Amino acid sequence: MTPSTVSYQVMWNRLISVVEEQAQALVRTAFSTSVREAGDLSAGVYDVEGRMLAQAVTGTPGHVNAMADSVPHFIRRIGRENIADGDVYITNDPWEGTGHLHDITVVTPSFYKGALVGFFACTAHIVDIGGRGFGADAASVYEEGLYIPIMKLVDQGKVDDTLIRIIRGNVREPDQLVGDVYALATCNEIGHRRLEDMMVEFDLPDLQGISSFILENSRRATLECIAALPRAKASGEMIIDGYDRPITLKVHLEVQTDRILCDFAGTSSPDKKGINVPLVYTKAYACYALKCAIAPEIPNNAASLAPFEITAPENTIVNALHPAPVALRHVIGHMIPDTVFDALDKILPNTVPAEGAGCLCNFQVSLRPRTDQIAPEGTVRAEVLTFNSGGSGARPTLDGMNATAFPSGVMTMPIEATEHTGPVIIWRKELRPDSGGAGKFRGGLGQYMEVGAVQGHEFDFQAMFDRVDHPARGRMGGQNGAPTQIARSDGAAMKGKGKQFVPHGERVMLAFPGGAGYGDPADRDHADVRRDLALGYISAEVAKSVYGLSDVEVTEVENAVKRGEAV
Repeated sequence: MTPSTVSYQVMWNRLISVVEEQAQALVRTAFSTSVREAGDLSAGVYDVEGRMLAQAVTGTPGHVNAMADSVPHFIRRIGRENIADGDVYITNDPWEGTGHLHDITVVTPSFYKGALVGFFACTAHIVDIGGRGFGADAASVYEEGLYIPIMKLVDQGKVDDTLIRIIRGNVREPDQLVGDVYALATCNEIGHRRLEDMMVEFDLPDLQGISSFILENSRRATLECIAALPRAKASGEMIIDGYDRPITLKVHLEVQTDRILCDFAGTSSPDKKGINVPLVYTKAYACYALKCAIAPEIPNNAASLAPFEITAPENTIVNALHPAPVALRHVIGHMIPDTVFDALDKILPNTVPAEGAGCLCNFQVSLRPRTDQIAPEGTVRAEVLTFNSGGSGARPTLDGMNATAFPSGVMTMPIEATEHTGPVIIWRKELRPDSGGAGKFRGGLGQYMEVGAVQGHEFDFQAMFDRVDHPARGRMGGQNGAPTQIARSDGAAMKGKGKQFVPHGERVMLAFPGGAGYGDPADRDHADVRRDLALGYISAEVAKSVYGLSDVEVTEVENAVKRGEAV
């Protein structure tokens, strides 16, 4: 008996719950703080053809949308005839995985009553993969770390101990990395168990029926959203810092009856340093931008992504070919949605937000005992990666979000978790007043951070920032967000990207960028301006010179704050 539409809808919701439990299992068991605290991961379930049926809510669009293209590569490389119950597959191939060597993707075939019914897949960012470390300094992917081709991690229940030894012998944090690999495999196993429970409950012999229901309904709903749009073409452009030279991102959109074409012709050529982007990652974030604006309520799966066709000429920075260095592909990739929005705003005005910080404000600290004199006992070597965010752009009817990552959705890591992983000290972490671009709706604030090391240590600081020279641009009369700033406590200049030495006793002073404003600042409600002033989001000077608050109003707000009264 064929299940009813209602039953299929219940099963669909159950599948989403299954992969969310899969993702949460990874969060609970992972060794890396980037997974446990920041949620830099993805999880999903796929049918026997390798088509994504459901993704976890927890995770990043760069991972999950790229992983949607990755599973078919696993099926092709392993070969259907070699897929067996008890297998687990692994890779960190940037072009067949999720964009750089620091992402480990694990795929597990799911068998039910002796037959293959689908696959579970998950990805996590790991702190170290050897090579030069997580940064843009490499001249090719060969320098960026250990490469693991698509292969069997577990063959019918037996772990490949040789592979594990190779991994341990090539990375700086072997226990942490191997622990993460086992966590990835375990979370897939948990997904499989929950799927098996569901199939027993609903008496399903396979996933063919639910797969057809999900994909057919998702495709139809997405096409209805596209059909409601005007048939139009538009172009968008954005200039960002790059490494040694500015990078131009260009995109051309065309809305057709049954698809949206998105082409990045005219974008800059690849860079000599590791900020290049494999096409799979470009597709992931371009699709995400279009889906957010056009079909946000439709669950993510292979069919809801299919009508968004993403192309880019080979040997552009958004379609970099092997062996281009790609470690920091997110620095460019996270700017792709704002580039797409620049074009989409011309087709759908009053829909998309102003530009935000874009790429994550990540940095990695490589700590070691001081070398200028004999280090005291107890000093250690450690790798500490921390994820942080600038402000997001203001929206057509709402302010931008403070210190919130868009488009990645990765969470800012707590200071306590960061300091627990190694002898690093975060001396300051607070919102950055006046960094959000002024507008009818204000851009989200960036943040200040001050980073040092425990007494007796020096460190290399791996910067991965943008928006130093090209801050977020306002929309519809809104003002730009504040740029990124970086310097050493002794006044020495520092660059926005690259590994830089910080001697014993010195600190790195950071100011992360703000999101841009939306609409004319003169149109902002004075009650909102007063609230921003009371909360410390803006200074008295900005309240008066930009938003037009009078001296009397400013004084009233300041006195109310002193008295602890609501504004």
